[in-house]
Amino acid sequence: MASEIEELARKYALKNAADYGKAELGSVLSKLVPRAKSLKIGMTQLRKVVEKAVNAVNSLSKDELEEAYKQYKPEFTKEARLKAEQTSKPRIELDRKVVGEVVTRYPPEPNGYMQIGNAEQLFLSKTLAEKYNGKLFLYFDDTNPKKEKWEYVEAIKEDLDWLGVRFDREYYASDNVDKVYRYTKKLITDGNAYVCECAQEEIKKKRFNGEECRHRSNNVFMNADLFDGMLSGNFAENSAVVRLKLDMKAQNTTMRDPTILRVVTTPHYKQGDKYVVWPTYYINTPIMDSINGVTDAIRSKEYELSTKMYKTVLKMLGLRVPEVHLIARLTIKGNSTSKRIINRMIAEKWISDYDDPRLLTIRALRRRGILPKAIEEFVLRFGMSKSESNPDISLLLDKNKRLIDPIAKHLFYVEDPIKMQVSGLSSKSATLRVYPDKDEYRKYKVSDTLYVSKSDAPLFKKGSIITLKDFAQVKVGSFEKNLVKTQATSSDRFEKIIQWVPQNHSIKCKVLIPGNPLNLDGSFNKDSLKESKGFVEDYAKKLNKGEIVQFERFGFCILDDKENYEFIFISK
Repeated sequence: MASEIEELARKYALKNAADYGKAELGSVLSKLVPRAKSLKIGMTQLRKVVEKAVNAVNSLSKDELEEAYKQYKPEFTKEARLKAEQTSKPRIELDRKVVGEVVTRYPPEPNGYMQIGNAEQLFLSKTLAEKYNGKLFLYFDDTNPKKEKWEYVEAIKEDLDWLGVRFDREYYASDNVDKVYRYTKKLITDGNAYVCECAQEEIKKKRFNGEECRHRSNNVFMNADLFDGMLSGNFAENSAVVRLKLDMKAQNTTMRDPTILRVVTTPHYKQGDKYVVWPTYYINTPIMDSINGVTDAIRSKEYELSTKMYKTVLKMLGLRVPEVHLIARLTIKGNSTSKRIINRMIAEKWISDYDDPRLLTIRALRRRGILPKAIEEFVLRFGMSKSESNPDISLLLDKNKRLIDPIAKHLFYVEDPIKMQVSGLSSKSATLRVYPDKDEYRKYKVSDTLYVSKSDAPLFKKGSIITLKDFAQVKVGSFEKNLVKTQATSSDRFEKIIQWVPQNHSIKCKVLIPGNPLNLDGSFNKDSLKESKGFVEDYAKKLNKGEIVQFERFGFCILDDKENYEFIFISK
């Protein structure tokens, strides 16, 4: 394990010199003590290794130092950014702090699969409920028979279960339609709603122009009779709607007599043919929140204009008005959570399905090896802010890396392999740690032929000394036609360490490398899914589907298909 400590000593010496102009023995030594203990390396030996690395780094010129540090700089930059994020405290609190009286809800519409933007609303609601010792409800907003399916209800529940969120209560809007009817009749009786028989295009045009339709002046009795006719099935689809009577001249166009119920004859996934008149979210959501005891509703800022109407409806009905908290919609650079865009990508066969690892659906993130805790920490970092943000996916991957690093098994993977022949080995037994800090090993009897990566070819110059990680040092004799011939040797110098896989303990494998599916202009990125092919050591046979490993010097990967040994790349 001495080679690993030597490499770490060099890395931290370079970092120390880059920061302060010169590497300092004590500073570098302190960074390596925990790792040395785990590898059972004594302080005397550690001090010698660090002193050697510090002296070597301090002998470099400024240009040589910058060039040597270049390979480590991205890693340290990420660490610094992650530390800054972890120490920042986003605002997740309520103005009033009544412990035990806060009730929040997560309101998915079962018309598609859950995605990371939904997770933001979910975890904010969960956090508030926990912070104030309150309750969290699961509310399915399912009053659009044309789009909703049991498939999506079950998928959402499966995702929520995987995310580890538990609810105090579950209810469906479609089970409460009769209650909405009763409240609608009160609105009509009080002169606050009317039945409109205008064509949809006419309604849209007059709302845009701020013009009242002729039905707005219907008396209360006529509106009540027409509404009863709607409930009895006397109106065809799109031939009549119920509109809230507000202000057709309002600057806030949402307040221009919005539609609150409409005729829909499509059978409902849960209620079947029981209803032909269905409420819209303009009336459904505020009523459901109020009568079910919700005190604080998290909503996307895109609903900002309808918040006034949300409160107006409840005041007209004499119902309790919950607090509404608006948050910015979460978007990720180079990606989309839009159902329309995702459906198009699937229809055009640009991506495989909703679990394609390039997407931001929860099932896609799960397949890619992103842990629930990483998703939670990522979405909560924005707090309850209304400021628009468009972060890069790397922020999520950084949080995930911190969580998977301690639990991922370490394996060797050789990409685009070529053969290396080694002669003169004093021992053909290799003992490699499964985890850096645990006494668990993978052991091999190694033949004279190994696989190494073609990307290391620039190192294979005659006479060069190479370190095969945790196994042996070899001296290059020749390199031609994808074959490197070497001789086992030994050296006390710090040599370039490369990955290797024994030929007699290798498995062919493939790694899918997902990228952002969209270009900056919104077009599909045809190069968003790349492939890496090579050999992995046959310890991989012990892995289970869905298990995360670290292919050393390549990155973290998750086993997606055990039969064909296909992995999905997670992050560096």
